[in-house]
Amino acid sequence: MSSAASALQMLERKQQVLANNLANVSTRGFKAETTFARTMGNALAVTDTAVNLSAGTLTETHNPLDLAVEGDGFFVIQTPSGERLTRSGSFRLDPERQLVDERGNAALGENGPLVLPLGRVEIDATGLVIVNGKPTQRLRLERVAPGVDLQHEGGTQFVPDASRQSIPPAQRHVHQGFLEESNVNPMSAMTEMLEVLHRYGAAQKTLSTIDETRGIAVNDLAKPV
Repeated sequence: MSSAASALQMLERKQQVLANNLANVSTRGFKAETTFARTMGNALAVTDTAVNLSAGTLTETHNPLDLAVEGDGFFVIQTPSGERLTRSGSFRLDPERQLVDERGNAALGENGPLVLPLGRVEIDATGLVIVNGKPTQRLRLERVAPGVDLQHEGGTQFVPDASRQSIPPAQRHVHQGFLEESNVNPMSAMTEMLEVLHRYGAAQKTLSTIDETRGIAVNDLAKPV
């Protein structure tokens, strides 16, 4: 009965993750999560999640403040909770002409937040921000070690870990006027959700059968003859 109950909890968590993935299928820079079961010794299985960091499709927007990273790497933003990594490059200028994301978090350059003067903005493949032909700052781009499971936070934000390191300018591939789409595959997610529903129903039936069997053992077999 404990194993069946554990399976129900695992499937509920998987369904929550799949639903969240589908809800963010149109969120630029979103990375899908996957679930897996983990056991410790003879303990019951627990459900963990991992982030799928595979790249999404790049879509051209022609907006000079929209940026996308090709390959590995993340933009760095300053949030009230500290620095965060993101693949969402939908930036804008706030009233003080500071480069910020959709939530108003400052995009960080190598010397701190970027405040841009009036003029034509160009951003090259290395992340160097040029206004009216004059270089200003280079955007911070960081990567994490292969296999590191980043903690998802706030939709498109990730909590950096100790393996974070700056990407040398020669290894960067920043595309101005492009945004990276979500890497969620809606058809695969829908198929998985249906599979989870079937498995959940089977686990529920198993739990009900065990409960009925125990009821018979207690109420009928235990009666004196």
